[in-house]
Amino acid sequence: MGSECGPGGSQSRAVWCAHSEGWTTLQTNCPQSERPDNQQSCFRVCDWHKELYDWQLGAWNQCVPVSLRNPGVPRPAVCTRGEEGLQTREVGCVQKADGAPAEDAICEYFEPKPRLEQACLIPCPRDCVVSEFSPWTACSKTCGMGLQNRVRSILAPPLFGGSACPNLTEFRTCQPGSCPGPESMYSLRVGSWGPCRVKDPETRELIKKKRTRNRQNRQGGKFWDLQVGYQTREVTCVHRSGSTEELSLCNQQTLPVTYQACVITKDCEVTEWSEWSACSKECYDLNGPKGQRTRTRRIQQFNVGGGAECPHLEESEPCSPQGEGVPPCVVYTWKTTEWSECRVDTLLSQQDRRRGNQTGLCGGGIQSREVYCVQASSDPPSNLSSLKSKEASRPVNSDLCLGVSPNTTQLCHIPCPVECEVSSWSAWGPCTFENCQDQSSKKGFKLRKRKILNEPTGGTGNCPHLTEAIPCEEPTCYDWLLVKLEECIPDNDKECGPGTQSPQVQCINSDGVFVDRQLCRDAILPMPVLCEVPCPKDCVLSPWTAWSLCSHTCSGKNTEGKQTRARSILAYNAGEGGVQCPNSSTLQEARSCNEHPCTVYHWQTGPWGQCIEDTSVPSANGSISRSGAGASGTEASCSVGMQTRKVICVRVNVGQVPPKKCPESLRPETVRPCLLPCKRDCIVTPYSDWTPCPTTCQAGGATKKKQSRKRIIIQLPANGGQDCPEVLFQEKECEAPSVCPGYRWKTHKWRRCQLVPWSIRQDSPGAQETCGPGLQARAVSCRKQDSGQVDIGVCLKLAGPMPSLTQACQLPCQDDCQLTSWSKFSSCAADCVGVRTRRRALVGKSKKRDHCKNTQLYPLSETQYCPCNKYNAQPVGNWSDCILPEGGRVEGLLGMKVQGDIKECGQGYRYQAMVCYDQDNRLVETSRCNSHGYIEEACIIPCPSDCKLSEWSNWSRCSKSCGSGVKVRSKWLREKPYNGGRPCPKLDHVNQVYEVVPCQSDCGQYVWVAEPWSVWKVSNVDLKENCGEGVQTRKVRCMQNTIDGPSDPVEDYLCDPEEMPLGARESKLPCPEDCVLSDWSPWSRCPLLYLMILTVFSDWSTCQLSERAVCGSGIKTRMLDCVRSDGKSVDLKFCEELNLERKWQMNASCVVECPINCQLSDWSSWSECTHTCGPAGKLWRRRTVIQASQGDGRPCPSQLEQWKPCPVKPCYSWRYSAWSPCKAEGARCGEGLRFRNVSCFVSDGSGKEEGNLVDEELCGDLEQTVEGDKQITLEESCTVPCPGECYLTDWTLWSPCQLNCVGGDDLGFGSVQVRSRAVLAQEPENLLQCPEQEWEARPCTDGQCYEYKWMTGSWKGSSRLVWCQRSDGLNVTGGCLATSEPVSDRSCDPACDKPRSYCTEAGMCGCEEGYTEVMTSDGVLDQCTVIPVLEIPTAGDSKADVKTIRAISPTQPTTNLPGRSGRTWFLQPFGPGGPSPHMLWIVQLLL
Repeated sequence: MGSECGPGGSQSRAVWCAHSEGWTTLQTNCPQSERPDNQQSCFRVCDWHKELYDWQLGAWNQCVPVSLRNPGVPRPAVCTRGEEGLQTREVGCVQKADGAPAEDAICEYFEPKPRLEQACLIPCPRDCVVSEFSPWTACSKTCGMGLQNRVRSILAPPLFGGSACPNLTEFRTCQPGSCPGPESMYSLRVGSWGPCRVKDPETRELIKKKRTRNRQNRQGGKFWDLQVGYQTREVTCVHRSGSTEELSLCNQQTLPVTYQACVITKDCEVTEWSEWSACSKECYDLNGPKGQRTRTRRIQQFNVGGGAECPHLEESEPCSPQGEGVPPCVVYTWKTTEWSECRVDTLLSQQDRRRGNQTGLCGGGIQSREVYCVQASSDPPSNLSSLKSKEASRPVNSDLCLGVSPNTTQLCHIPCPVECEVSSWSAWGPCTFENCQDQSSKKGFKLRKRKILNEPTGGTGNCPHLTEAIPCEEPTCYDWLLVKLEECIPDNDKECGPGTQSPQVQCINSDGVFVDRQLCRDAILPMPVLCEVPCPKDCVLSPWTAWSLCSHTCSGKNTEGKQTRARSILAYNAGEGGVQCPNSSTLQEARSCNEHPCTVYHWQTGPWGQCIEDTSVPSANGSISRSGAGASGTEASCSVGMQTRKVICVRVNVGQVPPKKCPESLRPETVRPCLLPCKRDCIVTPYSDWTPCPTTCQAGGATKKKQSRKRIIIQLPANGGQDCPEVLFQEKECEAPSVCPGYRWKTHKWRRCQLVPWSIRQDSPGAQETCGPGLQARAVSCRKQDSGQVDIGVCLKLAGPMPSLTQACQLPCQDDCQLTSWSKFSSCAADCVGVRTRRRALVGKSKKRDHCKNTQLYPLSETQYCPCNKYNAQPVGNWSDCILPEGGRVEGLLGMKVQGDIKECGQGYRYQAMVCYDQDNRLVETSRCNSHGYIEEACIIPCPSDCKLSEWSNWSRCSKSCGSGVKVRSKWLREKPYNGGRPCPKLDHVNQVYEVVPCQSDCGQYVWVAEPWSVWKVSNVDLKENCGEGVQTRKVRCMQNTIDGPSDPVEDYLCDPEEMPLGARESKLPCPEDCVLSDWSPWSRCPLLYLMILTVFSDWSTCQLSERAVCGSGIKTRMLDCVRSDGKSVDLKFCEELNLERKWQMNASCVVECPINCQLSDWSSWSECTHTCGPAGKLWRRRTVIQASQGDGRPCPSQLEQWKPCPVKPCYSWRYSAWSPCKAEGARCGEGLRFRNVSCFVSDGSGKEEGNLVDEELCGDLEQTVEGDKQITLEESCTVPCPGECYLTDWTLWSPCQLNCVGGDDLGFGSVQVRSRAVLAQEPENLLQCPEQEWEARPCTDGQCYEYKWMTGSWKGSSRLVWCQRSDGLNVTGGCLATSEPVSDRSCDPACDKPRSYCTEAGMCGCEEGYTEVMTSDGVLDQCTVIPVLEIPTAGDSKADVKTIRAISPTQPTTNLPGRSGRTWFLQPFGPGGPSPHMLWIVQLLL
């Protein structure tokens, strides 16, 4: 650290002499006296200096306009929002320890130097704004010369250099009349009362000793030290000019009292604070809420005589317990039940009445659970067995758990089962033994089979049967297959004539597979076939065609399988010597086929039964887990069991037959092993603790409340486990709540009335030593309602204001009459019947004095009629929401809300508040009108109706018969949703929804089938030769191709027209000796090398789900088409033979949005009434959205809160009456008192009405406060001005809070409100002695923006009214821009002195309504002429001297309506002598 850091270092720099043009020269050429230093001391900064130095920021200086700092910037002529400015401050680097300045470079090393200036806004000057003047006051004198005043108040103070406020008072002299005699120039004035005091120190000490002795023996004496003294005031005589004169000049018979008894002022005294109480929190929790601790102090001396009030007696502060022995707080955490089963709702587009069973739905859905709060365990459980830990899972109040609670609903997915898919049936096989190893039985079967194409869910056990059998005779296991026949070889090596064709054979098994020829050694080998090679001149026949497919797959009574083959004549024989052609009937042959009966059998399996325990296998071997289908995920397997199923032999279209009819070797298994899942018992939490009963006492003995407890199912039973208990909720009544102990002030007897010392009173005229006005005191104590005494601080907190400790009293003089106080009025027997009275009596010697017995002066009873109360009820306010009866909620076993399908609708009730008024239209309790506070009527909440679609139509046929196409089905809209029903899926323009899937049509499913050619019909016949050109025909049909060959004929358009065989052919029939050729064989396939083959994709299908899935993950597919270069679809095998790569994606995953119904919470409990009284009170209940709707699920209702009226209660309140006029007792002016009362008022609480005065008993339960102020003030000192005095008025009310804004935008300078006092004067000659008017402003919140604008009245002559108006309609002075004030006076030069003329706004003379201007040549008004009557001249009329042409309509009436907006055009012609020197054509424009 040492020498390397801090001051003491040096810095050097190079210094040289340079020419002004920049090149270096000799140093001697520069003045040596001006040479800069090349070294200076420096401060080396190190990192540890950061703790020693810092920037010191000065306060921002005043904002200076930019125009003043930059003279080139013009200052705006009119200020609108404010003027841009800059303000600066001092910033320097200082030492933190002592603030000593340091080099800026030290602080800059650690932190950049803060900015020295910033932009600011100088607000526009705001002038003072004052209200309009009040009306003139009455004259200050009833005769002679007086003054009248009118005043105004300040609405907005001057801000930011605005104009000062004008005078708030205007005066004018008045003289009602001359006075009959000389005016009184003097007035008696009383001063204010002086301080309260005792006579002298000796007397004071004597009184103190006596008071101490008495205080020990009286109630409550320890809390106050009351000392009665006296106070005096001055009485003077003042002249009207304000000067004080001799008292004798004020000729008043009796002078006012100058003394009175008083209480010596004492401030409140309290003890020191007690020690802090123990912390209310007894455990340690770093992040949890803190506890509270309190301390108190007690009153030693109450304040009396206006002394300082007592401070607060209790205070609290947050705390956390400290120390080693403090245990950690119990931590609570959220727990959840199991998720309920995943619940799937159908898509509207999938709803189908034919699909009534919705239990097997799969795909996306929603599941719910219950969340509850438990005490966290220190050792978190790791498995389900911990659920049985009672303390760990006992539910507690949810308020104890901090943080966000877990979700109660979530989206879920039920995997869709994969259904078994099988191939088409194969062709029937040969008749074979059931078991080729055992050929003892002659029983055989023909079999056909199909395969499983996928891996179905749950294995292959649920697949349909895969083999069908037909009993047959003469079964074989192996047979010879005729591959083909060799060429016909004539016998005896001749060239023609009869011969044979040798068969080519291959040994096959019953499945058609080639096997070793030795296996067919027992089979009959096909014999050679007889044939014939035609010789010349013989008839030439074609070879036999192959046998056609069998016409039936089996034979029965009405069906018989047949096969046919044919041959045709290729050439006729040539006359004699040649072999004759056979008859046409011998050109075809038929044979029977499929002679087995039409009885098909197969094994049919039933579903696997329930897994039952297999006692032959030890259970320990089965302790493995398997994936369960329930919501719990993985279930343990406890043992191995057995499953059985029923297997029967079934004859197709008949039913069950004996098992021997089916191949025994193909019989499916009937027993299989299985895994038994473990039993799962129901698990419930222990009961929660009973909800607490009210711990605090109930005022007035409230009704009993109930407490409840609950337990929650956290695991449902499964696999035969123990069931859940039926009772989950218990309720019981609380014990009778204790009644709050009431506290009250107890007042003790008034003490003796104490007079002002006689030495002070004796000089007053009429004073007597033993009687007169005085003051008396009393003690006050705090009591329970049962009269037990408690600390007085309890009553200060709970019993309202303390009763007064002193009161004025009067010691009666010898001739005074003394009476008791008035009693209460007697009670009335009934309303509107009889009278009630109250009484008082004379006491003491007053009973014997005659003047006291004068009942006119001293009445001893008062009588009044009994009140006549009549009440009427009427409804008030709006009807409430329609509210359904309670108990409509359905809950599942786990307490989970199954809200989705609950339709909250039907009959409910709505309510309207009732109010009760008495005969004086005062609000009273509704019970007076025999009403319970509201009326109700039935209402209907319409049930939601979902969108309704039709059922799915049938699938259309595939759009292409060869290759890939599409098939479509549709639904259409039957009914739109309403009342919040589930919305419709997206429909097309004809309100339909479609489902499109690709389809693949086998190019070989439809084939052309041609019958044999007919006999030749020779058209050009050589009768001798029977040869030449001819025609052959045949029938060609399109047939559906099956595994067994063409079956049924179909429409020709389904077959490929390009491949249609010829139905007729022309050819030449060979003549004898001609070469005879057989028919052409079919065309060989075109080599693929010379064809262009393409693969083409179809469009993607709509998202396809599993059969029972309604939403969630699916697959969209597209088809691959093999297309020839000419665009024709061909069989896919052509593309496969070319080995075209098939890497393209034929399937893609997709998602169908799941229909999630809106899930709502339960309605909350009804809230407290929003108003404690009046008809505007409402009870509210609310609910929240737990899960928003998705897809076409039922949307959330718009009503998430409901209200109903509270029973109407009258609003009672204490209110002040108006202050009485200020009165200086016994004098004309000076210091006096004014009084007011506090009374009970009733209102409806709206604040729109003043309310009505009612009996004070109705406010008896209310704390006596006025507008929240507990300090009730019923009298206060005031000043009565003397005649001639100039004085200030009372303060006005605070003006409305006003923002500083422009155009409604707050400029950010805060809000302000103001009040003011104006000057009032009574004598003109005393105006110079008047005080200055006063005003004061204060900041406020929630200010309003006011705009000011000039308003103008209509012109009256050459003047009009111009005034400034605030945006709330108040006329003001100030606020409007003086530069934009409209003109209020106008004048014309020369003056408009012509009859009927006036000065227009343009400063030119014009004429009044009904007159037109006649101007001189220099544009000056010459005269105003009556507008002439319109005349329509007729043809030949030469008398028309004046023609008026109107611009609007020639038939317009001549007299305009009042208030016309302009004048018409008209022309005035010259006179007969031509234009006169002063007469011109005049054109006037309609404005």
